[in-house]
Amino acid sequence: MIEELKQHYGYLFEDELLQEINSVGTYRDIPEGLKLIEIGDYIKSMPLLISGAIKILREDKEGDELVLYFIEQGDTCAMTLSCCLGDSKSEIRAIAETDARLMMIPVQKMEEWLGKYKSWRQFVLQSYQNRMTELLEAIDTIAFLKMDERLFKYLKDKAMVNHNDVIHVTHQEIASDLHTSRVVVSRLLKALEIDGRIELHRNNIKVIDL
Repeated sequence: MIEELKQHYGYLFEDELLQEINSVGTYRDIPEGLKLIEIGDYIKSMPLLISGAIKILREDKEGDELVLYFIEQGDTCAMTLSCCLGDSKSEIRAIAETDARLMMIPVQKMEEWLGKYKSWRQFVLQSYQNRMTELLEAIDTIAFLKMDERLFKYLKDKAMVNHNDVIHVTHQEIASDLHTSRVVVSRLLKALEIDGRIELHRNNIKVIDL
């Protein structure tokens, strides 16, 4: 495991910190679709993503979901950091977008390392900044883009985190992620296909205009 940590985090962390992560962290293999964090959970550890991608969502009062952002290899989730350090309940839901491999770091070590390792402190601050930027992009997308552009951005983002221009997703799943109806999604997907930006197939969607 230490070799994988060095491969994905060696450019960020010194050897001493990598050794500590390896000794105190809990390794997990996560299958696609598994719910990692639920809204209302108390979070006692922070994930370092070694491979794969995780989808972060919010839920409204009616139970409808909205995708906020994806986290990928070499990332962590600022929402998780906030909940861990503040001992507060999670306000997000995290679901494995693909099969993923994680190293879970106990909250006690997260706090200790903030004072002990400059590289860890920089990593945490950069993670906050990255997630804040993505949250602002999510707000801008909802506020300023028409639904067809929101849909196409969603498809491109999904293709990029999966490292594959062919996306295996149903129209209903897209509708849930974008907080809209399946009928609207199906209509807009057909329009995007006519424009030559995607190809619709029986069980997948190919993104042409990446």
